[in-house]
This record gives sequence, C-alpha cells and structure tokens, in this order.
Amino acid sequence: MSYVDSVVLGDETVLAKGRTHWFIYVMPGFWFTMASLLCIMLSPHWIGGMFMAVSAIYLLGAWIYSMSTELAVTTHRVIAKFGLIARHTVEVKNEKVESLQVTQSIPGRIFNYGSISITGSGGTSAPIPFISNPLAFRSAAMTGQKCE
Repeated sequence: MSYVDSVVLGDETVLAKGRTHWFIYVMPGFWFTMASLLCIMLSPHWIGGMFMAVSAIYLLGAWIYSMSTELAVTTHRVIAKFGLIARHTVEVKNEKVESLQVTQSIPGRIFNYGSISITGSGGTSAPIPFISNPLAFRSAAMTGQKCE
C-alpha cells in the first residue's frame, strides 16, 4: 500500500497523483552504457568493471528515488513523500498552499517533466524534481479539480 493511500481520510478524494518521469534514468543509463563499452575495450577488464559497478549504483539510486517518491493532491491537502529508509513527508492543507512553482529546463519542456516546489504558509517548501506532467499537477492542486 502506498503512503498516499494509507493517509487519505474517509471523506477525502485523490484528485491527482504525480509520478517521476522516465527521464530520471537517462544520465545513469548513459554512464552505464559508457562503462559497459569501457569494460569491453579496456585490457584490464576490472577497471571497466569498477566503472560499471559505480554506474549500476547510480542507476539503482535513480530507481529507488523513482519508486519512493509520491505526490498527490486530494480534496483537502497536497501530499508529498520521498525517501525509502529515511522518509520525508510534507502535507499542506489546500487553503494553506501559497504557491506551487514549476521549474522546467529545455529538455523538461520537450519531454514534459519538471520540478515542483510546494510552498505553504509558514514557509514550508518541498522541491521535488523529475515529476511527469507538472503543469497538470499544478492545475489540479490550484483548482481542486480532478486531473487525468
């Protein structure tokens, strides 16, 4: 059971769920491919193997981040949770959300991903990178209408 599903109250409805974008795997995948080529081309294969092990850890870290990040808008609040072993959660009531900022780089605009920063009254801020379709998520959070 996901964190969001476990904390949603009885009279609450999930309007939108955010998820990480596949682009989070591009750089780790690139380095893993380069390490694989190094492993094939270098004479002492253990050097390439070391690079491959490091890049595999980098790839595993991206996967763990992707699987452990949850973002949702309900009828009552905005919920953000990230972290696998050490968990960090932010839950801000809808009326306390001051702003939801979306930051997109050029590749983010092309591939439709970006970082969302939730700012609540009292200065609570939770920047969450590599969120897929961030503009639709922001619209759901600001309007309180279901997002498909």
